[in-house]
This record gives sequence, structure tokens and C-alpha cells, in this order.
Amino acid sequence: MTLEILTSDQLAPARHGFFTRKGGASSGVFSGLNCGTGSSDLSEAVSINRARVASAMDVAPEDLVGVHQVHSADVVTVVEPSAEKPRADALVTATPGIVLSVLTADCQPVLFADLQAGVIGAAHAGWRGALDGVLEATVDAMVAIGARRENIAAVIGPSISQRAYEVGPEFLDDFLMQDMENIRFFANGQGDRMHFDLPSYGLHRLREAGVRSADWIRHCTYSDADRFYSYRRSTHTGEADYGRLISAIRL
Repeated sequence: MTLEILTSDQLAPARHGFFTRKGGASSGVFSGLNCGTGSSDLSEAVSINRARVASAMDVAPEDLVGVHQVHSADVVTVVEPSAEKPRADALVTATPGIVLSVLTADCQPVLFADLQAGVIGAAHAGWRGALDGVLEATVDAMVAIGARRENIAAVIGPSISQRAYEVGPEFLDDFLMQDMENIRFFANGQGDRMHFDLPSYGLHRLREAGVRSADWIRHCTYSDADRFYSYRRSTHTGEADYGRLISAIRL
């Protein structure tokens, strides 16, 4: 089956893609293009899937660079490909031919590019990472290697939407402790439950960081099981594990 790759005109002509689960070798609950080496999927299937992604990005599999994601605000500057995966949640580079990649299953995958400077970035931004500043840290790291924040385009890929993201009062408290105006990213649910708008919050943080061109690709991971993996959906359906979507960009 052919891979399905979602792209954005804002990042063109940089080669990039938010890959859906279609076109992969995994089966069962991982059916499709599971690229998560940390999942309990067959390692052979994950390797095949990642090789297909590398081919789509026109690089060798070893040039597909990622990090060991820990919901942090830490960013790695990549100079050359490495099999090592430092504990971080974002990557930046000015080196042509390196593919920066992040894995998600409801969290925001965010791809960045300043094509005038030849600098790109990729971030895994769940609620904790976004709250702690991973998006701003990615922009700062790009600026440190030559980008100009006003020239950076940032696109949020498939993420969980507000309608599907029910949270409790403690979650809301974390956001209000940082900024009372964050209440605007929440909508009332049943009882003491709220619904959090993660993509809108991500766009807000990007614009506060000085990124003029920021957009969400407007696909909800929870609501479209045929195309996307979702941690929350797998939890609600009682599945033992879940696949990870990959998003990637290169110069």
C-alpha cells in the first residue's frame, strides 16, 4: 500500500511530511506505518516502516534522526547523523540531507523551517512540553544556528482536537498557575471536566515566540482511526499498546 504523507505549502519547498498510518508493514493494533521503536510491535516491522519513511524522504535509514522523547523542553542541535538518541523532545539542524523526525500519537508534531537561512526543526509538543516551553526552545535553537524568528514557518501536524481531549481540574490548574489567560484554551465539559484545545495552545506559544507563519494542519488523531494512531483512543478501547506516527523534515 502507498504511504500517505500530509504536507503544508508553508514548509515548501523543504521536503517534509506528516505520515499517516497507511502503507506500513505492522499488523494488529499497530496495523500500518508504526515507527515507534519503543512500542511492543515486532522490531522487524518497525524497521521496515522506518525504511519506507527514509525512502520517501530520499535518504538512507541511518539519516533518519530522532530523539528519546521525554515530554521535556530540551532541544538537540544535529550536525551529523547519529544512531544515538539523546533524551530531548526537539531537534534543529542546518546540515542538508539530515532528516529530523519526531513520533506522536495525540501530541503535537511540529515542523519548522527558515528556508532563507537553511535551518529546520522538529518538535514533539504534548501538553507538558508545550507548557514548559519546548516550542520557544526550538525557535531559540534555530536562531542560534542562523535562523531569523520572523522568517520561520511552523506547522502543527495531526494532533488530538479539543472535542476529544477531556481533562480534569488538576490539569487546568497547571495552566492557570502559569497564566490565568490560558483559560481561553479550555471549554466546559460534564461535571468538573474540561476540554483542552492543544493545537490552539501550540499556535499561541509559537506566535508568542515570534513565529509569524504558524498553522495547524487540522487533522484529529483521536477521531480518525483509519489514518492515525491515538494513545487516548487506544486507552479508551482497552488496547494493550498503540502505534506511533512519524513526522519528518529535511533540507
